[in-house]
Amino acid sequence: MNVKTRLALVMTATALAATSAGTYAQDKFDKYSLKSPSGIAFSEFKGYEDWAVVSSARTDKELKVIVANPTMIKAYKAGVPGNGQPFPDGSKIAKLQWKPKKSTEAPFVVDVPDVFTQAFVIEKDSKKFPKSGGWGYALFNYEAASDKFTVDPSLSDCGHACHVAVKAKDHIFHPYQKR
Repeated sequence: MNVKTRLALVMTATALAATSAGTYAQDKFDKYSLKSPSGIAFSEFKGYEDWAVVSSARTDKELKVIVANPTMIKAYKAGVPGNGQPFPDGSKIAKLQWKPKKSTEAPFVVDVPDVFTQAFVIEKDSKKFPKSGGWGYALFNYEAASDKFTVDPSLSDCGHACHVAVKAKDHIFHPYQKR
């Protein structure tokens, strides 16, 4: 093998190694690799972007859309929690939060989502979370500047302590809204 051929092979191998390392570094920070202090992995909510809308909410600081997985939507449609039955294990709900801004396009005054800020997720697993009515809570913050999610170091923004107020509704604030 001549010097040019060896040099070309070394350069190709180096380029492939650098590309692989870059891909690994990027994958390492994928939101689905995150795990909360409560033990909930963001990967358990993969596909939440396409889940059905349960409800929406607004505070002075945030616009919120509440979505749920098919297991929970099926339970809602069967009358849970109003029928006195609890949500089944495997139910998952996510509260997606944005900072609002005034629409500059609508011909009327309306707030629309601006910067995404958080995904607050809840999952029902009676064996994994027996002390909190079977529900586990996690908060994943989004940093727009870096386009990355991070795990909130607290157990959640309010978690079980807040949801005890709606224990009679199996710890879930939002009803499935009529369509």
